[in-house]
Amino acid sequence: MRSMIPDYLDGALSDVVADDSGATAAYIPELAAADPDRLGAAFATIDGQVYGAGDVEVEFTIQSISKPFAYALALSDRGFGPVLAKVGVEPSGEAFNEISLEDETGRPLNPMINAGAMTTHSLTGPDGADPARRVERVIDGLSAFAGRRLRVDEATCASEMEHAHRNLAIAHMLRSHEILTEDPRGVVDGYLRQCSVLVTARDLAMMAATLANRGVNPLSGRRVVGERVVRQVLSVMATCGMYDAAGDWATQVGIPAKSGVAGGLIGALPGQLGIATFSPRLDGHGNSVRGVSLFERFTSDMGLHLMEVPPAARAVVRSNRARGSAGDAVRVLRLQGGIRFAGAERFVREVIDSPPAEPRVVVDVSEVYSIDDVSRRMLLELVRRLTLDGHDVYLVDPEAVVPDPDPGEGGRVTVVDDIDEVPVVRGEAGARDVALAGRADDA
Repeated sequence: MRSMIPDYLDGALSDVVADDSGATAAYIPELAAADPDRLGAAFATIDGQVYGAGDVEVEFTIQSISKPFAYALALSDRGFGPVLAKVGVEPSGEAFNEISLEDETGRPLNPMINAGAMTTHSLTGPDGADPARRVERVIDGLSAFAGRRLRVDEATCASEMEHAHRNLAIAHMLRSHEILTEDPRGVVDGYLRQCSVLVTARDLAMMAATLANRGVNPLSGRRVVGERVVRQVLSVMATCGMYDAAGDWATQVGIPAKSGVAGGLIGALPGQLGIATFSPRLDGHGNSVRGVSLFERFTSDMGLHLMEVPPAARAVVRSNRARGSAGDAVRVLRLQGGIRFAGAERFVREVIDSPPAEPRVVVDVSEVYSIDDVSRRMLLELVRRLTLDGHDVYLVDPEAVVPDPDPGEGGRVTVVDDIDEVPVVRGEAGARDVALAGRADDA
């Protein structure tokens, strides 16, 4: 049986293929000569499944889609402080090649416009790296995001360098403000090599999925960048990734995105998937005409807008029941689903409003598939307070969904794989005791 997802993508491409508005990027001869009728779209899930339709295996240059990934590498290599000192995060409201610099400092407004992207490129790799080493670091990093080795299209790079007068002017302006501290031409050359890396729509979908998967490539399992870096990058993509069309994009599509003048367009939906489209005809903002239409359809059909409020989930507390009697009585609290702050608060409130009378309390998270850090800390603090109130607390956690189950000073929890392992006498085989400071081990 065939999945319906490629069929859906085929249908979406059929709906936009007749739109021949827009034109290829005329200011770079190699891009102007691209086949304007190419069209493809791909979805990549965070567990590594890729669905595609159309020209998803056709190579083209990554162009400005490289910007968020180079920004991620710079943040990883140099740290947030040094990068933010030289590149801001404010939307410019201007085209990608405008000289958008802060009046007093000369700092580029964000890393998605060319001024910020060139500065970001200069901050990749270790401090003091020469231009060749920086380019090597960027290509290695982009390859790690894609899950395969990528290469530079030398013909496009040479064509871009021949017509790089505006980028050179911007770079010299940055040098005059000491945002760049080296030869501007070397930075521009490296940046254009970064933009000339060859990718496919399939590659871009996987790169976006790596961002959606908190910085871990779904195919290789390799962590490319840290979670804090991903949050920063996705935030900047959401506010600045579509240049002077960012506001329309945020309201109509609502997916952190980045476009490129070769016709690529990516979107990364945190925790769900990466999306990529390829169609070389561009609108007045430099964004793919048919790519934008496809994303508008995807978000409408599939409810992908980040601000779309999902239906209320079932209660986090699946059941709250007593088992046994007298001294053997156990209060069993079964939790379910993905637990974030609101769900954890409801669980805590239920226990506080109806305090367990039983001497033993079991918190069963075997049907919980995720728990964020604040919810984990709330659950363990509740365990600590139940312990201080005289209860013996057990955590049924066969998948270790609650990392580091330490309730802190004065608390104690015994972790088991199944509720049937909860012993009448503490310490029965099968239980994994977690002894804590402030209470003697009475196993």
